[in-house]
Amino acid sequence: MRIFVPGRLCLFGEHSDWAGEYRRTNPLIEKGYTLIVGTNQGIYADVLPNSTELIIRASLNDGRGYRALRLPMESNTLKSIAAKGGFFSYAAGTAYQILTHYGVGGLEVDNYLTDLPIQKGLSSSAAFCVLIARAFNRLYDLKMTIREEMEFAYLGERITPSLCGRMDQACAYGNRPILMIFDGEEIDLFKLKVSEDLFFVIVDLGGSKNTQEILQKLNQCYPFATNEIQQNVQKYFGSISSEITQAAVEAIQRADAQFIGALMTKAQTEFDLHVVPACPSQLTAKKLHLLLHHEPLEPYIFGGKGVGSQGDGTAQLIVKNQESQRKAIEIIKRDFPQMQALQLTISELSTSMVDLDEDKKY
Repeated sequence: MRIFVPGRLCLFGEHSDWAGEYRRTNPLIEKGYTLIVGTNQGIYADVLPNSTELIIRASLNDGRGYRALRLPMESNTLKSIAAKGGFFSYAAGTAYQILTHYGVGGLEVDNYLTDLPIQKGLSSSAAFCVLIARAFNRLYDLKMTIREEMEFAYLGERITPSLCGRMDQACAYGNRPILMIFDGEEIDLFKLKVSEDLFFVIVDLGGSKNTQEILQKLNQCYPFATNEIQQNVQKYFGSISSEITQAAVEAIQRADAQFIGALMTKAQTEFDLHVVPACPSQLTAKKLHLLLHHEPLEPYIFGGKGVGSQGDGTAQLIVKNQESQRKAIEIIKRDFPQMQALQLTISELSTSMVDLDEDKKY
């Protein structure tokens, strides 16, 4: 069986998934609103059942491959490998969760192609976890819904050193926009439909960031703010982010690219004001801001912002049309040769496909 799982781009509402979960402790914290979409790039694999082992052959987007992993389908071994971290920890963690709940056999996974940038805020780890969960689901006829595949992928990644939130695994829904609302332990998920194609450019900034440090510093602002910096962080991930994200939901469904661009610019400005002081070493993001304010791009884009945990990992730009998408990529290749620019199109066709799950439309 051949499986493809895309990466996940957080269009709006980064960090609000884990922030909204703190409502369990402090009900004064506002719900988290996140708008995500699957990327056009992702992880491709051929999968087979194996009676006794988990076997993974993997390749990265730059063509490098890892030495094949072979593990017995035994819970203590899988859990131990997951806890160590590293690339294969995600597969081991997800396999452990599936084994614990379903008592299945093993898998043989040939990840023959990855065209998704790794460790750039596009949820490559979550995509791999979803791929493993989906492979078990389909090969062993476990009859899991997409939401259940997402849940097992999340549980699998959470026993690794990763500090992922619950939005990442929404890459399971493919290339369609999804609104997720986080209220303590409760998650509402709505599928959106666009009326016309929307065109974006995703840019690997060629920089570096420490996501674990970002998450550690921002989590220190919860559940109760004790100073102005922490109050500002909670304000941004609460009322400011939710207002912007809900406006973006309406704009996405209208395919109003110009208004989406204005909202991206506003979101980045407010993020810089309210959140950057909590972790300036990682979030000041000089490469990101250099790109966002690059004058030659202005005729072709409506706006842009950082992606994922923010910092100098990845940026997103919404462009005016398909020709502007091509032109913006040319300019980035010319003026920022250390950066990698990828196309993303949210198409009317992909969002009008038959739903695979019972979740609600917004």
